[in-house]
Amino acid sequence: MEGDSVTLNTDVVITQQYRIKWYYNNTRIAQINRDQSKICTDVQCNEDTERFRDRLKLDHQTGSLTIMNITDTDSGEYTLLITSSDSNSEKIFSVSVHGVSAAERDEVKRKSVKEGESVTLDPGVTKNPHDVLTWYSDDTPIAEITGDQSKICTDVQCKERFRDRLKLDHQTGSLIITNSRNTDSGEYKLQINSSSRRRRRRRSVSSMEND
Repeated sequence: MEGDSVTLNTDVVITQQYRIKWYYNNTRIAQINRDQSKICTDVQCNEDTERFRDRLKLDHQTGSLTIMNITDTDSGEYTLLITSSDSNSEKIFSVSVHGVSAAERDEVKRKSVKEGESVTLDPGVTKNPHDVLTWYSDDTPIAEITGDQSKICTDVQCKERFRDRLKLDHQTGSLIITNSRNTDSGEYKLQINSSSRRRRRRRSVSSMEND
């Protein structure tokens, strides 16, 4: 879906003998040299091509390529070339990106709250027991419900931003931020994964200082 991230896995562990090259529709977009010291973006590899600016990441250990905030224009064939001293291999990935409707794209529910108060972010859908719900803040996962299990990020993972101030409602999937602060303002995303589809919801929070 548009806006998601997708990772194309090499299924190998890189050694110094490997050279990894990624191509999109026959245009080189990323590579790792044998010494792993040179990891180029598409801009560095192709001076006139800035298609994926700041949206590509390479895993140093596997060479896997991650495309972030994917768009429908990123659909197409991605070719992986792995070269070593004694072998060469090629893998082709076909990526199809499904568009998000205007209604889904514009569905941002905004909430205003005074500092010190609590705010509840509702999924806006009926929670299925088999769904996996993941809440994000600034693209960082902060809470997750899987079946009857839940996980709230630690203060280290959240950079101490939400230390002991997050709660999850298992029945509804709602996220509660207690003792809200001005630094909590921003956009929160909910990703709902089920066996048949993936849905996304956005919530905007404005935390205002008390007079």
